[in-house]
Amino acid sequence: MLARRQRDPLQSLQRRNQELKQQVDDLLSESRLKGALEASRRRDIYQRCIQLKQAIDENKNTLQKLSKADEPAPVGSYNQKKEEEHNLLDKLTHQLQELAVSISRENSMIPEGLAESACWETESLKDSGGEDDDSSAEEDEEEEDEEAASGEYVAIGDFTAQQVGDLTFKKGEILLIIEKNPDGWWMAKNAKGNKGLIPRTYLEPYNKEEGPESSEEGSEEDVEVGDETAEGAEVKQRTDSHWSAVRKTISEQINTVDVLTTMGAIPAGFRPSTLFHLLEEGNQFRASYFLQPELTTSQLAFKDLMWDAKTGSIRSRPSRVSLILTLWSCKMIPLPGVSIQVLSRHVRFCLFDGNKVLSNIHTVRATWQPKKPKTWTFSPQVTGILPCLLDGDCFIRSNSSSPDLGILFELGISYIRNSTGERGELSCGWVFLKLFDASGIPIPAKTYELFLNGGTPYEKGVEVDPSVSRRAHGSVFHQMMTARRQPQLLVKLRSLNRRSRNMLSLLPETLIGSMCSVHLLIFYRQILGDVLLKDRTRMHSADLISNPVLATFPKLLEQPDLMDALRSSWAEKESTLKRSEKRDKELQKAVFLLVYHDCALPLLHCALLPPFRWAEEETEAARWKVIADFLKQSQENEGALQALLSPAGLHEPFDISEQTYDFLGEIRKIAA
Repeated sequence: MLARRQRDPLQSLQRRNQELKQQVDDLLSESRLKGALEASRRRDIYQRCIQLKQAIDENKNTLQKLSKADEPAPVGSYNQKKEEEHNLLDKLTHQLQELAVSISRENSMIPEGLAESACWETESLKDSGGEDDDSSAEEDEEEEDEEAASGEYVAIGDFTAQQVGDLTFKKGEILLIIEKNPDGWWMAKNAKGNKGLIPRTYLEPYNKEEGPESSEEGSEEDVEVGDETAEGAEVKQRTDSHWSAVRKTISEQINTVDVLTTMGAIPAGFRPSTLFHLLEEGNQFRASYFLQPELTTSQLAFKDLMWDAKTGSIRSRPSRVSLILTLWSCKMIPLPGVSIQVLSRHVRFCLFDGNKVLSNIHTVRATWQPKKPKTWTFSPQVTGILPCLLDGDCFIRSNSSSPDLGILFELGISYIRNSTGERGELSCGWVFLKLFDASGIPIPAKTYELFLNGGTPYEKGVEVDPSVSRRAHGSVFHQMMTARRQPQLLVKLRSLNRRSRNMLSLLPETLIGSMCSVHLLIFYRQILGDVLLKDRTRMHSADLISNPVLATFPKLLEQPDLMDALRSSWAEKESTLKRSEKRDKELQKAVFLLVYHDCALPLLHCALLPPFRWAEEETEAARWKVIADFLKQSQENEGALQALLSPAGLHEPFDISEQTYDFLGEIRKIAA
């Protein structure tokens, strides 16, 4: 009689896994059909959960040891089949744990902490009575070794488990770290002995002498900026008090973000927006500030505004960085939950050296389609009536000599909570693109696919959506698939042609803005040159200057819809000029002044125009209606005079600041 042929190892394991799956399904069905179970029955189901979990663990260990060499014959897609079995065992484990947790909550005889422990370590198996004294002693020794290898950390915020395997904790709780995983999710144990995965960003080292309060405050030297960039830039430490103040402001809002994270309204890697809070602090990071002329260290002359007698205009100023950046799209951006309403999706970016912000913070609003909610897109070129806020073509200028100069991008959303009406601004990820390599050579002009970091620019190793990497496995295929699911930003750096280079050289040495508004900014700079350099009778005079354009133009940069109105009015007027008139710079400047007085100046002080508010749809619509009506009347009446003198027109009380330019109060001063 022939001996029975031994079954293939992987095939045998697959059969045992299917048997386990059937037992788990039967147990789940039994727990649902019985309804309110007796205490003894609940205890029996709980014990069977433990026993099945033990059998599953044994199969997992066997699966890990299997290899192709164990098979008597070749097996197609061997690694994929192993992966499928591993996923099945994980699923069965999660089902058993959820059942055990629900049973424990109904039965006071079963310790709730035992079932809710995120890892189901061997302590729970010992309770089933399946282990002998020797194995218990071995486990005790392992636990002692585990304790010795751990470090203590203090929680800096509340965290509620987001999925099976996580550990819930409260702010100020001391946690013992057992294992530090590279994905930022660490294995920890609390004071009750419960274990589970927790996010690294909620922890700070615990100082036993000083206590948790000292570590909660932190110090400026502890703050780290950025993660590795697309070009491998080095992370630097923050040492300036300004950034520390920003960190403090953001940390005060962490509780609100924690609530949203706990509710599942936002991914774990979202944070309060860093660049938004810098903008809110004052005008030092706004375009209106960087548009003003800069004084030299002696403060006796202008550093970046000089007169060229040959051309009769301001002198062009080359800078170290002068390029065009095109925002293409954002991919795989996690979706917020239904409990919050997104008011705006946008990208804020600025020049950055790994230590501080070196320019204005520029914002471009994104659009999206309901069919592809995780993809944000931008307009590659704004023309006609499209708002400049959507312009994905941006110019970047900087004369910084820092070897680490680059662009800091932060994706953000403005939102409102449906339940409370609370408004806020969240960062959906950030990335730093260094503009020079280690040799000081500019990076090539091409398209860059930048993977986003979670957290804030002073946190390291945080992921936007940690669940993506936690679902990844070791095979190359799964690593590639995981990379495709990572949030990313696509941008293109473009070198300048002669015309663009000549235009941008008339702007300040440091400025970021929309390409569709460059010609308007140049008009302002030329008028500055006329008033401050050519027409001033006494160069050392610091008297107020009567010039409504210089006094009010910077305000337009903070109200993009008014800038759109000026851009539209100028385009309409320019279309009526003859070719010879378009070549006459002085004539063009004079016509621009007339357009400005007919359009921007009266709108700035119109009482019917609601105050500008970011990401308020009703306010934006109301403002645009007032703007459109005013432009229509001006066009029909060949100017704004009739509208200004009309009894129906309402305007703010006159203020002398509308007419006077105080250049000493507006110019930028640099440190000696």
